[in-house]
Amino acid sequence: MKRTLATAVTLVALPLTLLLPGSPAAAAPGAEDPSPGVRAGADTYQRSDDLARELGGRSAGSYLDARTGDLVTTVTKEADAELVRSRGGTPKLVERSGTQLKEATAALEKGAKIPGTSWGVDPRRNQVVVEADSTVSAAEYTTIERVAGTLDGAVQVTRVPGEFTEEVAGGDAIYGGGTRCSAAFNVSSGSTRYFLTAGHCTDSVANWSASSGGPVIGERTGSSFPTNDYGIVKYTDGSAPAGHVNLYNGSYQDITSAAAAVVGQAIKKSGSTTKVTSGSVTQTDVTVNYGNGDYVYGMVKTNACSAGGDSGGAHFAGSTALGIHSGSGGTCDNGVGSAVFQPVQEALTAYGVDVY
Repeated sequence: MKRTLATAVTLVALPLTLLLPGSPAAAAPGAEDPSPGVRAGADTYQRSDDLARELGGRSAGSYLDARTGDLVTTVTKEADAELVRSRGGTPKLVERSGTQLKEATAALEKGAKIPGTSWGVDPRRNQVVVEADSTVSAAEYTTIERVAGTLDGAVQVTRVPGEFTEEVAGGDAIYGGGTRCSAAFNVSSGSTRYFLTAGHCTDSVANWSASSGGPVIGERTGSSFPTNDYGIVKYTDGSAPAGHVNLYNGSYQDITSAAAAVVGQAIKKSGSTTKVTSGSVTQTDVTVNYGNGDYVYGMVKTNACSAGGDSGGAHFAGSTALGIHSGSGGTCDNGVGSAVFQPVQEALTAYGVDVY
């Protein structure tokens, strides 16, 4: 099926800051810290990664305490709680381990893989949270509840408005094959420059331009969708655009590092439709069963607003790249949305590139 891809966030990538008339010539660093949510520093990302590696399936994940800002790590045994304390962390004894929650998601995958659903781990609840959008029928919702009911409280099921979709409506961005999308982050391998975008963009388009019908500036060199949602495009026009994200206020945020997002942390999303929106991370290890039959695994869910046209854009916190915009539940009520992003570190590792 041919997708109409669209713009997403005119972000950091492309020579958008170099090719488009009237664009500033250089980045003006200094984006404000995103809110709501808790600010995560480099030490937070490092401690979260270290504890995740050390505890493995014995932990159901970590999150940032909304009141204190501390990184809280879930464990089921006092011995592991002591280990967390010895690493300078704050432990929380919970009922279910990460292994048990993975078993719950496996049961959902087997018995409730229904278009219009998503599920992911919320360590604050110590549960897998299932969301069913407006396209899920009453009978299908009953099926999900039945599967969840066999999992001893490990799964919470809720109905949400809107529809889970890859956000592919139009806007200014990058163009190819009659479709429009947007770049996320500029990356490099040695002296070779690329940009990352959503895999559902690069899945069907090889050559990209900075304007509709304009000269080709980049060529697809990798794409992963469905299952994942990332792709990479090599600059072929000789340009070396800066590594920053458009803040849509005349300034840009420099991007100097990448990390795995932590539940509870504050983030920003930059997109050409909804521009810059703020929110916090609500779930990790998210599966999304898009309504058209496509599906993605290992995503991160936030409550930032997004809309059609934001596909392929950037999720970030300060100067740290976190993810590539994939889609959302399609609603943004009272400034609260349901945006999903592909963790950027997976794409960086897959292609052997770095943000700069």
